[in-house]
Amino acid sequence: MKVLGIDPGTAACGFGIVHESDGRLRGICHGWWRTSAKERVELRLRTIFDAVHELIALHAPDAVALEESYVGADARIALSVGQARGAVLVAASSAGLECVEYAPARVKQAVCGYGRADKAQVQRMVKAILSLEAIPEPSHAADALAVAICHALAPPLLKVAS
Repeated sequence: MKVLGIDPGTAACGFGIVHESDGRLRGICHGWWRTSAKERVELRLRTIFDAVHELIALHAPDAVALEESYVGADARIALSVGQARGAVLVAASSAGLECVEYAPARVKQAVCGYGRADKAQVQRMVKAILSLEAIPEPSHAADALAVAICHALAPPLLKVAS
């Protein structure tokens, strides 16, 4: 199974692709897309949509997994992240892929064994799990890989319920 993980955001949107075979995980690629706050919002969202669409066409993942939005004190940030999530969801849907979402604490629990792990812990564990040569940078890319790992390792019934 090949999973595209996404850490959604309009300013920075992380991505990571993980391949699972016989319980072994391998990182395929990871990175992030940036958009400028000076750009009109519809252009920023189109950039994310196009990038996800291109990644799906290039790597043909079996699933797309997103980190659920964390709604903090700033409603504007929550709205912005929600718009980025929408662009990702539409790109996946247009390619015929279903999306699953995982809460940040669940992703951290799956990858680190602790639901309140910090970003540095997530980066170190993703590096170890995927046997990467270096810690995945930036943290958005590591978070996206962590979401992909979480889905790839989820028990089959859990994948159906997500």
